[in-house]
Order: sequence, then C-alpha cells, then structure tokens
Amino acid sequence: MKIFLPGSFAKIILIASLAISSQFAKAATSDGATNAPSVADKSWKELEKMMQPEMPPAEWAGHPTPEQRTSFRAKQGEKAAQAADKAKDFYTQYPSHPKAAEAKKREADLLQVAVQLGNTNKLMDFQKLQEERTKDPNLSEDERFKLRMEMVQTTVRAKMQQGQEAFAAELEKSGHDLIKEFPKRNEGYDILLEAAGQEDGTRARSLAKEVAAGNASDETKARAEGLLTKLDALGKPLPIKFTAVDGREVDLAKLTGKVVLVDFWATWCGPCVAEIPNVKDTYDKLHDKGFEIVGISFDKDKKTLEKFVADKEMRWPQYFDGKVWGNEYGQKYGINGIPAMWLVDKKGNLRDMNARGALEEKAAKLLQE
Repeated sequence: MKIFLPGSFAKIILIASLAISSQFAKAATSDGATNAPSVADKSWKELEKMMQPEMPPAEWAGHPTPEQRTSFRAKQGEKAAQAADKAKDFYTQYPSHPKAAEAKKREADLLQVAVQLGNTNKLMDFQKLQEERTKDPNLSEDERFKLRMEMVQTTVRAKMQQGQEAFAAELEKSGHDLIKEFPKRNEGYDILLEAAGQEDGTRARSLAKEVAAGNASDETKARAEGLLTKLDALGKPLPIKFTAVDGREVDLAKLTGKVVLVDFWATWCGPCVAEIPNVKDTYDKLHDKGFEIVGISFDKDKKTLEKFVADKEMRWPQYFDGKVWGNEYGQKYGINGIPAMWLVDKKGNLRDMNARGALEEKAAKLLQE
C-alpha cells in the first residue's frame, strides 16, 4: 500500500462533490412528504444546494493556469467547509429530523473533501469527528478500520503541505498507531515502510528493520529488506549481471573505468517515458567520453519492450524478467517507485541514487574524476 495524493484537483472536486450530492439527492427523493415543507425541510434543501458541484469555468477550455487551479481549489475547499458547518447546524438544530443522522455523516465527508482541497483549518474538526465515529460499539472491525484509514490518509495529505519533515513524521506516527490498534493488519507496516522511504540514513534503516522484524506480510518484509540493501549499497559496488533482451551480456563489474546510469523504468510509466529525451541526449553527448546506460525494465510484455526500445532508438541494453513490481533487481534494491536513476562511478561504486533532473551534470562530473 502507498500513501499518495489523490488524482488531479478536478477529480477530487468533481468525484467527491458528485458522490456526496448524489447521496443527498437520493435521500431527498425518499421523503415521501406531501405536506408543505417545514423549516427543517427547507434547511435540508439549502444544504443539498450547497453541495452542488461547481464546474470549472468554461473559459479555461480545459487548460487552466497554475494560479487558476490554485484559486479554484481553494474556493472549493472553502465551499466544502461551509457545507460541513451547515450539515452540523442541521443535525444540531433538528436532531429528530429523518435526515439528522445522514447530515452528521455528510459532515465528515465534507470535512474530508475540504482538507483534501487544502483547507487544513478543518483538519482538527475532521479528526475529532472521525475519532467519535470509530468509537461506535456497533461498528465491525472492518468498518472501524475504514474510518481510521480515511483519517490517516487525509491527515497525511494535509501534512504534505507543511514540508517533507512533517510528512515523514506523520507517516511514522500513523504507521505505529495503526499497528497498535490493528496488530493483525498489514497496512500499518506498509505506511511505516513508506515513512522509511522518506527518511535518510539511520532513521530510515531503523524503520526498515522494524518492519522486517515485525508481523508484516512476506511481501512487505521483502520490500523492507530491499530498502535495507538499497541503503547499504551507496558507496559500494553494484552486483548487477544479466543477459539483455537483445542477447548482450551485461556485468557492471566489467564496466570499471566507465560512468554507468542504472535506469529503473517501464514503457507504461509516464514519467519514465517523459525522461527518455533527456536520457538519450545525455547518452549522445557523453557516451564517447565513457558514459554507459543499463536499463532495468519493469515491463510485463517482452515484445512491447523490444518494440518501444527500437522505436525510440534506445541503444543501451535492457534487463527484463516480466515480473513488473516483482522485478528481481527492483526487489533486491527496494525500488518502490520509478523512474529511479542511479549512477555508478568509474571505480564501480554506487555514487548517486537520485540522478533524475540533473543527469547530464552529475554524469559529467563523475567522468572528470
């Protein structure tokens, strides 16, 4: 499991708002009331209206500027917060109304949407409400876990806005809390491993060891061991040896005197494909000076890989085993996300695990050593 931000802001706004307003609409049509609407009924209708999703301005033509996206997102976050307050007012003022219980549930949904859209002022309100809901004695463990995970993911997203340190700390706290509350479930260990991936050195190693020694699944333990191997690999030789898809024999131990980019990638990975022009350009400029590339493909279909490499004129060898995220070297070195670009120096030692974004500059510098 990975803790990621949801999709584009438009998806958050439209999907969340449509889902909630749709549920409101279904509830409203089931009243069956024939008398004139009461004050409470009118208030309910106002709440429904507040939940109508606002479409992005037509003048954007599907291509808003970053400033427009930020402004629209903030506006929708505030709108969701106001609707949450309205829902709370409704069930507080009309506790015996048929819609009171639903309004209380919608308050939590709306607070979550508000926080997801950047309105972190509502984070504590959301956490408090979710905490109360998890204490319902009628909930099953799965229902309680679902509520807890909603709170964890929303809180983690909010902490991302406060910087890397706050994000990593929240992941670690959330992982430990989940393990304590749900010791038989694996998700807490997954989150703890995600926290380890955000840290460096001693702290990352400590968290990875904790996961590897805990009650995590075999798969999660394998990833933890891979991360430990990765952390220990820096500054040491990288034992990678294989027969490439085109029949070439590859052995990094025999490439001393060269600077080698080990590129973990896949044809289905958008960011990987976007990096190809830069990688090719660096290869063309520095190859004659001693720069080599070794591709580690996370593809599933060999023919797809071969055609892609040929079409893109990627002249360097490619490792392939068809296991996707179970890739042998990906598992061995704890690769949880691609593209991952590592640089090996002329002595055959791994020197850089983050060459993406400055590949030519970093490779050129190593070639001068």
